[in-house]
Amino acid sequence: MPNDPILHLLGLARKAGRLEIGEEPVGAACRARHARLVLLASDAAANTRRRCAHFGQAGNVLWLELPYTKAELGFQLGRGSCAMLALTDAGFAASLTEKLAARDPDHYAPAAQQLRLKADRVLQRQQERRQHEKNLRQGQRKPWAPPPSQAEQAPAQPRKGSSKHSHSKPKPPGQGTSASFDQAGTRRPGSSSRPGPGGRRLSGTISKKRGGFPL
Repeated sequence: MPNDPILHLLGLARKAGRLEIGEEPVGAACRARHARLVLLASDAAANTRRRCAHFGQAGNVLWLELPYTKAELGFQLGRGSCAMLALTDAGFAASLTEKLAARDPDHYAPAAQQLRLKADRVLQRQQERRQHEKNLRQGQRKPWAPPPSQAEQAPAQPRKGSSKHSHSKPKPPGQGTSASFDQAGTRRPGSSSRPGPGGRRLSGTISKKRGGFPL
């Protein structure tokens, strides 16, 4: 069957490196959760069938029986015979089951729908990852926004130790100073705050003689 589209798709998957052939490679791919679909030849032995079901359960992957014998699969893939295969690409798995469903809808249609949904999710994640990597290469970042002001970050708090009634009362004029003030609180001209004899301060007015010398 050289023109069979299903066998031709298996050949493309092998060339692309998305196909595991044989029990050992299939089992390793299932245990590593790399397998997307496990395929079994129609004339596979009962022990091979049980191992195929075990691999599918271990890797949480769907397995299907193909309408081809071990010799037909081996001839297409360049082997003497092939009883078990595993596709490691979601797109190849979905395309293969869709071709099988077109030939036998009753047997393969549910599997085709399930694998198509998985392939669409995988494709969406790949597109999102590629777009993210492209944005990183181009240096795209979020639009710049001014930082919040200090008033927006935290409400103003009163100073430590301050309160409404902690302000000291202003001292009346004349207290705590040695200068002389009048009733209006202004300093009288000519007042003196120099200490007198005995350490006392004199606050009287300075009388002047001719020439500007004090008495």
